[in-house]
Amino acid sequence: MWFWVIAASVACLAQKLLGYLVPSKALENPRVAYAAGGVTVGLLAALSVTQTFADGSTLVLDARLAAVAVAAVALWLRAPFIVVVVLGALTAALLRLAGWG
Repeated sequence: MWFWVIAASVACLAQKLLGYLVPSKALENPRVAYAAGGVTVGLLAALSVTQTFADGSTLVLDARLAAVAVAAVALWLRAPFIVVVVLGALTAALLRLAGWG
């Protein structure tokens, strides 16, 4: 197992070092910026969905879903980010205290 951990670490470091070799002219291309933004949004969405609805390899609907819903409403109402985080955490904590999830 440690071989794969070290191999993945070396591969990540090599990829990061290769990024420094890319000419700045290529990075200033609007298509590159658009693609990088799209990849970032896609990865963040995938992470959010996975962390909200998955527990191992099973699909679950628990306090996390309600917490994300409350946070989404708070964002929609343009609440400050710290308020969004506190409302989501408080929702999850209270629902878990009540025995749901």
